Amino acid sequence: MKLAILSRNTKLYSTRRLVEAARERRHTVRVLDPLRCYMRIDSDGFEMHYKGTGIAGYHAVIPRVGASITRYGTAVLRQFELMGTFTPNPSDAVLRARDKLRSHQMLAAQGIGMPATVFGDNPDDTADLLSMLGPPPHVIKLNEGTQGAGVMLTEKLSASKGVIEALRGLYAQFLVQEFVAEAKGADLRCFVVGGRVVAAMKRQAPKGDFRSNLHRGGHAKGVTATAAEQDVAIRAARVLGLGVAGVDLIRSARGPLVLEVNASPGLEGIEDASGVDVAGEIVDYVAQRYKRLAAKRAATRAQ
Repeated sequence: MKLAILSRNTKLYSTRRLVEAARERRHTVRVLDPLRCYMRIDSDGFEMHYKGTGIAGYHAVIPRVGASITRYGTAVLRQFELMGTFTPNPSDAVLRARDKLRSHQMLAAQGIGMPATVFGDNPDDTADLLSMLGPPPHVIKLNEGTQGAGVMLTEKLSASKGVIEALRGLYAQFLVQEFVAEAKGADLRCFVVGGRVVAAMKRQAPKGDFRSNLHRGGHAKGVTATAAEQDVAIRAARVLGLGVAGVDLIRSARGPLVLEVNASPGLEGIEDASGVDVAGEIVDYVAQRYKRLAAKRAATRAQ
């Protein structure tokens, strides 16, 4: 299999591990900086160049597109798709996952549990908006924040109103959610690959914080997700159209609740905590899907 990995940095742990896993399985692999990919779009066909040379013939592409380049990165990924390249995470699925409001709406429509969430635009509606949610504490999240950045906890109604006013003054898009106290600052990352939870870890927030992200000083340990937790994680990834996803859950009195579905989940924390070769699981899944797709195309041409 000829594999491309879209990543801005070959030294990142996740990118490096995917390259290692692909080479161990005797695949040809190349890391492409999406910002150096450029495209020709025409009704006669689609073309892509990379650093002055045409690129084509890739059987599969694994996107590792950071939030700061979502728009251009997904355009590159879409161009690969239009050129016949398989990807486990299509461009539209990545866009759905990056937009917290959209993904929450989609998940809730399918009956997937999550913390109660409100969203509004006009300052005149703030008081009623918060009354729809209930009393504080409240969790306020930037709509496209990552790794715990842009997530705030307010313990008083006046604080919630103040943060909302400040964010609106910056023209930021944000959500406000209920705070689930029984989670006690912990969440569960379920790593879904091809409709299976291949690894899971429990992350605990550091003392004095409620965010369990490892980039914020949280610590993790490998765990076995319950059947209910695995079912919710798999369904959440499927609803958004992701073949590879990190689904963050919290354990609540009313069952597992989805916090976020990550389309480019990091591998370092989950591999260290669980001991699972997650990179290998991803490459194996991509190779199997490509083989099935190639066989189907061959059968169609033979008809």
